Amino acid sequence: MIKQRKIELLAPAKNLECGIAAIDHGADAVYIGAPRFGARVAAGNSLEDIAALVQHAHLYKARIYVTLNTILTDEELPETEKLIWELYRIGVDALIVQDMGLLSLNLPPIPLHASTQMDNRHVEKVKFLAEAGFKQVVLARELSLEQIRKIHEAVPNTPLEIFVHGALCVSYSGQCYVSQHCFGRSANRGACAQFCRLAFDLVDADGKVIAKDKHLLSLKDLNQSEELEKLLDAGASSFKIEGRLKDVAYVKNVTAYYRKRLDEIFKRRREYIRASSGTVKLTFKPQLDKSFTRGFTNYFLYERNKDIFSFDTPKSLGEEMGYVKEIRGNYIIVAGVKPFNNGDGVCYLDERGKLKGLRINRVENNKLFPAGEMPRIKQRTVLYRNFDQEFEKLMQRESAERKLRVVLRLEENNFGFTLTLTDEDDYQASVVLESAKELARTSQEENLKKQLGKLGNTPFEAERIDIALSNQWFIPSSLLADLRRQGVEKLLQTRRIGYPQEVAVMPKTRHPFPVSELTYLGNVMNNAAAEFYRNHGVNRIAPAFEKTPPADAALMFCKHCLRYSMGWCPVRHQEKSPYKEPYYLVSSDGKRFRLAFDCKQCQMKVYRD
Repeated sequence: MIKQRKIELLAPAKNLECGIAAIDHGADAVYIGAPRFGARVAAGNSLEDIAALVQHAHLYKARIYVTLNTILTDEELPETEKLIWELYRIGVDALIVQDMGLLSLNLPPIPLHASTQMDNRHVEKVKFLAEAGFKQVVLARELSLEQIRKIHEAVPNTPLEIFVHGALCVSYSGQCYVSQHCFGRSANRGACAQFCRLAFDLVDADGKVIAKDKHLLSLKDLNQSEELEKLLDAGASSFKIEGRLKDVAYVKNVTAYYRKRLDEIFKRRREYIRASSGTVKLTFKPQLDKSFTRGFTNYFLYERNKDIFSFDTPKSLGEEMGYVKEIRGNYIIVAGVKPFNNGDGVCYLDERGKLKGLRINRVENNKLFPAGEMPRIKQRTVLYRNFDQEFEKLMQRESAERKLRVVLRLEENNFGFTLTLTDEDDYQASVVLESAKELARTSQEENLKKQLGKLGNTPFEAERIDIALSNQWFIPSSLLADLRRQGVEKLLQTRRIGYPQEVAVMPKTRHPFPVSELTYLGNVMNNAAAEFYRNHGVNRIAPAFEKTPPADAALMFCKHCLRYSMGWCPVRHQEKSPYKEPYYLVSSDGKRFRLAFDCKQCQMKVYRD
């Protein structure tokens, strides 16, 4: 018998609408921000909305995770404790957290997941978290397949959550302090100012300009859709789509795409099964480059590679459509294989590498008539569509339905008739129609099946309808409809009562933390967190950067390396840099940031100058 492992597709939701769309388009779980204390301060949600999402998700045995993954002050801990109890009472399945001070609170028996903000990239750290009682660990985005495999081998019973799609932070999560330093907006407190998407000059120690006005810290978007099977085999159990600030069209399209890809794998690989129920039917073809994208990369899944950055623009390029063949009067002739639509948004990079855009007023075959003034654009310029008018129209409509398979069986009893509904998860409900039996003049089976099968406005669809009657009994259609409605309501109630809510109590542990000293990188903001680490063998604990910023602190820790990107890595390249180190990033307002290259750790650090 094959040992099966449940695999979770985890989608983002900035609000209730996005969360319901994620479930309807195939998500096994959704993560959403709480009213406060989430790592996206602009993506908070009311308890009422979260409760409504929980109700919808649990119908399909899908889970709702709430993000409480900021570091907290001592004054915020009592309020957080109260909020956690409220979330527990409305049925939230787990909390994604960063602050160890939470473990000192009087918590309900709700599972805790270790946020990627905890900087989970080493075997020892993940083992510590598993032993501390965390039920799922979100790994760092920078890990390779081999690193993921080694972590899985060390904690085979702890589900590992892997980012598979969306925007990439250039610094290791939880180890970025530049937003706090420059703008007083802490990434670890949910208020990142997206410093890494800004344009910089790169200059050397003599002031020579290496690169001018480029987005040198801006990365492409992650896309592991072609790597899912390898990630499964490495030990990943939860595939996470980034995007708690994205709109509903993004959530629908990307979730549906990954649902389709995973289901294709599950058909071949019976050892992997989906973590929730129901079958999704779409009214559109999912396509990743129809949604926001800076271009795609698999990042460091196969160790270091060049194709990870997006120096020209931090904005969405969309799908590549072709190139400019000719300019004539008030229209552009395009050579390409994909058709444009009236109203499409088009962008391109000009001769200086700057992103430009235009709106199409009218399309005639391969002729584009721009709205407004004709752009100055050269022949052979590659064109991208970053707004597909027709696709967006599809996304604004109802674009999916998710149905649970159910078998209906109609039988007779001493008082009349019994209708039994059994769904794909073996939940069962029976309802009785008390009625005298009256013989019909004609065969009733076809009409009985037709009436019982009318499940269109319910979460169910009939897989089979069995009529097990001893004779051709006549049952009025109105009574059948009422019996069916009662059966559906009772089955829904049975599913809700039988939902397998996980209960988890965090144990009191004393096992040693992997290091005995914590610098500001430990993000210890409150006394409860400090006490936790002391109880686990940490002797010296520095306060969080947000509390006391060290004078010589590195502000970012990046696997992305500009020396490598320029072709001057002393380990991997033969060419030596013609420029004198140290290098500096200079922002448009004149701020300077020194770069340091740690070849032993294979990372780049960003310091204040």
